[in-house]
Amino acid sequence: MPQSNDSQQASANGPQKVWGGVFREPTDKRVESFSESVSFDKRLADHDIDGSIAHARMLAACEIITAEEATAIVDGLEEIRGEITAGRFEFTAAKEDIHLHIESALTTKLGDIGRKLHTARSRNDQVATDLRLYCRHAMDRIDGGLLELQRSFLGFAMREQGLVIPGYTHLRRAQPVLASHQLLSWCEKFARDRERLADCRGRTNVLPLGSGALAGTSLPIDREHVKHALGFTAVAANSLDAASDRDFVCELAFVLSLAAVHLSQWAEEWILWSTEEFGFLQLPEGFCTGSSIMPQKINPDVLELIRGKSARMIGNVQSLLVLLKGLPTAYNRDLQEDKESIFDSIDTLQAMLGVAAPLVAGTKFDHARVVATLGRGHLDATSLMEALIAQGMPQRTAHETVGHLVRQAMTRNVSLTELTDQEFSRECAGWDGTLRSALGAFRAVERMDSFGSTAPARVADQMALWQQRLFSSADA
Repeated sequence: MPQSNDSQQASANGPQKVWGGVFREPTDKRVESFSESVSFDKRLADHDIDGSIAHARMLAACEIITAEEATAIVDGLEEIRGEITAGRFEFTAAKEDIHLHIESALTTKLGDIGRKLHTARSRNDQVATDLRLYCRHAMDRIDGGLLELQRSFLGFAMREQGLVIPGYTHLRRAQPVLASHQLLSWCEKFARDRERLADCRGRTNVLPLGSGALAGTSLPIDREHVKHALGFTAVAANSLDAASDRDFVCELAFVLSLAAVHLSQWAEEWILWSTEEFGFLQLPEGFCTGSSIMPQKINPDVLELIRGKSARMIGNVQSLLVLLKGLPTAYNRDLQEDKESIFDSIDTLQAMLGVAAPLVAGTKFDHARVVATLGRGHLDATSLMEALIAQGMPQRTAHETVGHLVRQAMTRNVSLTELTDQEFSRECAGWDGTLRSALGAFRAVERMDSFGSTAPARVADQMALWQQRLFSSADA
């Protein structure tokens, strides 16, 4: 069929756009450069091809195209996948996005058969599907990274059974705890991150394809067919919402940022604990760097970068929320801006997890340094208070009594265990020397008995549970 004059003019000024039939003027090159997204959305290529293969097979099953045409389309798409993987595929701003690149390449291979692939779909529901597939896959990878980090903390906890360390509140010495108890606290935080990921995955795993641009289609498609082919658990029920929904992107960005905040908190603590002032931890030197001017420096740069990169991820959440806040119903081109933020959050957290797990596995406590400090800070004060309460003294009275005893110890610069029975008796009528069994960091830890406490038996139970959770086939 001969081209119209308008088509001939458009061809003379560059490739005809797939949406260009109504236009009388070619797209300005500056607009092409400004509006292209293929520079970052080409990472969706695999998922775009998977979605297109499922769509083509559904069109054939519904007799909208022939089985032979579907086979040709699938074969052509797999060839394109191979070219992209091998680095032989050419990307250009003129074709805007990954979807048009793949469709254009398919049409070049198959002619009119290739032009049939876009039947009963729009780029609006197509990109929404691709992004859900991408995020779903990313969540599975990140869950695996969090699992490995939990295993590293559990392994560290098992190596440090029996070691007592100071516990802190307000960054001041508070009560003694087992090092393994403290390490397992990170397993808890990252478990909640994994639970949030799984919850987010459920809401992400809903198929938008078949919603069209916003209103659906008059063609007899079978969306359930595509749902099963792509492993979705549900089909989006409202075409207006489905093609434009990015709730799942915002939710994922938040879940990832909260995991990054947990990593940042951990990094901050270990930066402090590995200083000369604390001296509790010995970081693996392979995860530290030096100074260009000070030869003695061994800097915790990996931990500092983990702490710093969390800021970007928090910013990405805000960026996505602001992006959505002013959009009217259905698809708007603004949504193109969602990808760089979520891609960055995914990439950043994966990189953080990639160094966090081996860093934990290679870190050691300096036992001598830790034990030497346990006498400082009157870590056993609460233990003594509770011993008095167990003998019938009201809590507020016991609190005040032990406070006076701590003040005496501070004045003499000694520990509570070094106070004499006479000094105890002056503050505590009927002082019973057997209460000394509550004193000392090790005894204080052993006296804890509540569920979830730092008592050795309780911590041993928790380690056994974590061993089962983190290495069972169901969880792994």
